[in-house]
Amino acid sequence: MGKCKTLTVNGTPYDVLRLLGKGNGGYSFLVRSQTHPPVRYVLKQIHYGPYDYYQYADKMQAEIRDYRKLRELGVRLPAMLDVDLDHDRILKEYVDGPTIYELVLTDQMRDDYLDQIRRLAKRLAARHININYFPTNFVVENGVVHYIDFECRPYKDARDFENWGVKYWSKTPEFLAYVAEHTQRAPQDAGTEG
Repeated sequence: MGKCKTLTVNGTPYDVLRLLGKGNGGYSFLVRSQTHPPVRYVLKQIHYGPYDYYQYADKMQAEIRDYRKLRELGVRLPAMLDVDLDHDRILKEYVDGPTIYELVLTDQMRDDYLDQIRRLAKRLAARHININYFPTNFVVENGVVHYIDFECRPYKDARDFENWGVKYWSKTPEFLAYVAEHTQRAPQDAGTEG
């Protein structure tokens, strides 16, 4: 077995265990602390590129701002543990569990998960906020749904849960088309974005 790749956050080294996923904002890796090997984290490496829906001036500041806003609103999120502004990296708490995407794919979705997200979506809509409701952005740990991305946007009906997100929370034609497209390209691309 080859040597693990190492990434640092403010000079502290972490061994990369695997790629969790790639999204519009960056790559998320499962990493292990070199000083406390049993402890796992998510290290998000921000990347910049052209997107139709997402426009960022400074992604790092947007992530920090959005994280604080969602935390204040009581959204279940992994803790932001460290920020490396020089390398565009964020160290987050690791939420251990399957993504909603994986649960839909393996026919293990529960009505309770939909109920949890609908309650959250209603609370956020009342505050004029949307989050990215795509199912790779949600992990279930001990029966509780966590939003593992920090992105939030001004509310738009077209991007709320009931008009957009719900299309990917069961085996709809939209979900199955996404699976077919991403399974052909690279299976790891269908992982979590966080």
